Formats: sequence, C-alpha cells, structure tokens
Amino acid sequence: MSDRLSRLAPLTGVIFAVLAVVGVFSGSETPEANASSAKVIAFYRAHSSEVKTSTIIFVFAFLFLVLFAGSLRSYMRRTPAADGPAAIVLAGAVLMTAGALTSSSVEFGLAENLSHLEPATAQTMSLLSNELFLPVLGGAFLFAIASGLAILRGARLPNWLGWVAIVLGIAALIPPASFPALLGFVIWSIIVSVLIYLRTGPGAPAPPMDAPGALEASSG
Repeated sequence: MSDRLSRLAPLTGVIFAVLAVVGVFSGSETPEANASSAKVIAFYRAHSSEVKTSTIIFVFAFLFLVLFAGSLRSYMRRTPAADGPAAIVLAGAVLMTAGALTSSSVEFGLAENLSHLEPATAQTMSLLSNELFLPVLGGAFLFAIASGLAILRGARLPNWLGWVAIVLGIAALIPPASFPALLGFVIWSIIVSVLIYLRTGPGAPAPPMDAPGALEASSG
C-alpha cells in the first residue's frame, strides 16, 4: 500500500491545480486593498457563502501543493547536482502555503463574523487579506526559480520546463504579470506532476544502476 501511495504522490500536483482553479472561479473578486469600509461590508454581505467556500478550497489546494513539492523534491534529489535547489522548492511551497492559509483565514473570518465587526475593523481585515498574498508570490518565486535551476542541472525533466519555471518565477514578482504567472505555474504543475508519475509509476523504465537508490530498488 505504501509503495502504491508513493507512486501516486506526484499526482498531488494535479489535485493542487484543479483545486486552485476551482477556488479562483468559485468566488467573486474581493475588494481591492484601498476599498472603503462601506464597499467591503457590502461585498462580504452579498458574497459570504462564496467567500467561505472558495477559502476552504484554497486551503486544501495549498496543502496539496506542499505534498506535491515534497514529491517533486524527492524526484529531483535523485540527481545529486539538483539536491540544493530541490530543498528550496519545498521551502517555497511552505511559504506559499503559509501566506495562502493566513490570507484565507482572514477572509473566512471576515465573511463569518461580518455582523459582529465595526466598519473600520472590516476594512482593516480586507486590507490584510490582500497584502498577506505577498508571501504567496514570494514563495512562488522561490519554488519556480529553484525548480528551474534543478531541472537545468539535470533533474530528469525536459529543459524547457526549467526555463519556463524561471520565467514564471520572475514574472510572479512583477505586479501586472503576477496573476498570469500564477496561472502559468498551475499549468506547469500539472505537466510536471504527470511527467513524474509516468517516469516513476507502474511500467516506468528502471533508473540507471548508478543512480541514487537504484541498488535499493533492485534489491527490493
């Protein structure tokens, strides 16, 4: 059973991507950081259920991102030259998840307790939920750049995926391109997830005997 679960682990990237897309399109766009208290209250009063649903979906999406990053790191570490960047991949995923969960918690709390909040408090919470998304962008930068470097160092994935990851990581820090970059990251995650599954799942070719773990695999 554990062997089967380990083979399926790379597909957590697909689950992350699906949940992230559903989370984006299941809720309305929240007020901007400079929105007035009246606009914030009106929005959360009208879209309370949508906000709570989308935030819960986002929580699960980013938890699966950490699982995917762990699987990706394990795959990349099979190439000794990629070991260093692979560790940063997991760190980037954790940073993204921390930011997403914190921002989602503030949004959920705002939607859940709106009737008990003063207008100024609601406005402040709305501002926080917007600004707390910055760790997600910073984590995406680390995740993508480290993944790109690991791939270019020979981490058994097509080189073009490495270059795409680096471009997405840089674009994530440029405000006009941040959201498109995150959508691109979602698509990239699906491709990488499926490729790793095909290369490690049932019927995949055995790794070279000089690769790390090959002797253990053959003896098992």
